[in-house]
Amino acid sequence: MSTINGGISFWYAREGAAAPREPLPGDLTADVCVVGGGYTGLWTAYYLKKAAPFLNVVVLEAKFCGYGASGRNGGWLYNGIAGRDRYAKLHGHEAAVRLQHAMNETVGEVIDVCAAEGIDADLHRGGVLEVATTPAQLARLKEFHAAELAFGERDRELYGARETAGRVRIAGAVGSSWTPHGARLHPVKLVKGLADAVEALGVTIHESTPVTEIRPKHAVTPYGTVRAPYVLRCTEGFTASLAGQRRTWLPMNSSMVATEPLTEAQWESIGWNGLETLGDMAHAYMYAQRTADGRIALGGRGVPYRFGSKTDNDGRTQARTIEALREILVRFFPQLAGVRIDHAWSGVLGVPRDWCATVTLDRSTGLGWAGGYVGSGVATTNLAARTLRDLIQQDSTPSGPTPLTTLPWVNHKVRKWEPEPLRWVGVQTMYAAFRGADRRESAGRTAHTDPVATWANRLSGR
Repeated sequence: MSTINGGISFWYAREGAAAPREPLPGDLTADVCVVGGGYTGLWTAYYLKKAAPFLNVVVLEAKFCGYGASGRNGGWLYNGIAGRDRYAKLHGHEAAVRLQHAMNETVGEVIDVCAAEGIDADLHRGGVLEVATTPAQLARLKEFHAAELAFGERDRELYGARETAGRVRIAGAVGSSWTPHGARLHPVKLVKGLADAVEALGVTIHESTPVTEIRPKHAVTPYGTVRAPYVLRCTEGFTASLAGQRRTWLPMNSSMVATEPLTEAQWESIGWNGLETLGDMAHAYMYAQRTADGRIALGGRGVPYRFGSKTDNDGRTQARTIEALREILVRFFPQLAGVRIDHAWSGVLGVPRDWCATVTLDRSTGLGWAGGYVGSGVATTNLAARTLRDLIQQDSTPSGPTPLTTLPWVNHKVRKWEPEPLRWVGVQTMYAAFRGADRRESAGRTAHTDPVATWANRLSGR
């Protein structure tokens, strides 16, 4: 059996797409128009209808719900959020601690909603294990662990080589950091279940309806225009396709592979009985999970960016990226050298110029948006949606601020990305520097972070 390449994702190949929903039938009016049928848009519609059942909420999706990152991600429901350090500098340490606590609680919120709505998303709360395999990575791991504790994560644990092997037997692992604030899930089962729950509440979803322009109180499509007091942009990595948004968020590409199901003997040699989601401290970061059907799904950057902020059509991945991901798999687990790769795919995530996720509502225009999750969107989308709900309710009632609307990522402003070709050159240079730094660190040339990687981080604006 050869590797399936593309076809949106492995998750869709296993689960199948939902029955198509009708496109927009013509001009409509609504109370809230949500643009984008991924996690952000669906969670926002869900919480708005739960809070105010009388609202007429319409969701417009260019392809089908979960076509983008929501149906292609690594299935990491965890407490990471992009931009926390910058928010600490801008708003103070305690504000960033509140943001981190909100993210910690969001993991449980998603799990609770899935239970309440009967969404079986293969959830298992095994936490997140970040591993180090070189001296330089171990130094970064200890710094990372200390930083997480400083932001209030008191239940995080630091392990040495032996304790790490007791969880997952990774070749050459010299240490790890584990947090309980994480869970493995099946991305497509979550997005399909969430879409069904939203429709059951009375939200209307129109698929195959690309929005070409968003302006105050209007979402314009080839089929008609939706007019609403609130128009919410929830388009993440596909934001560049909207008129006037080409340089707002960069569509960063990430790629994944899924192995064939492993045998009991192979799993016995690996361990991983806690089903933790798994990452490392390399500059060109990897992420993985043990799936419910006994595979390893593993991802990394691959080709990071397409010129002109272009996005793919069906997730097809370059052969050299597939091979690079296989090399990571075998480096971590040498006993899997002969294991077949059943599926490979890619997708894009949204990256703001300062790498800070954000939620915004402009009360003067009724335009709102959320995104820029930089790869940590499975949980962050839920917090963003609840924040958008509170911002809209705060706008229409004299209730005042809520704990969510005062978080430091609310109404954060960031400059646009550079025009091409500077954008393309900058991203390619950055990831070439990261990969080179990883190679030098793996060769044991330094016990500290490679200075080229430090330079690349400054270049990126992180």
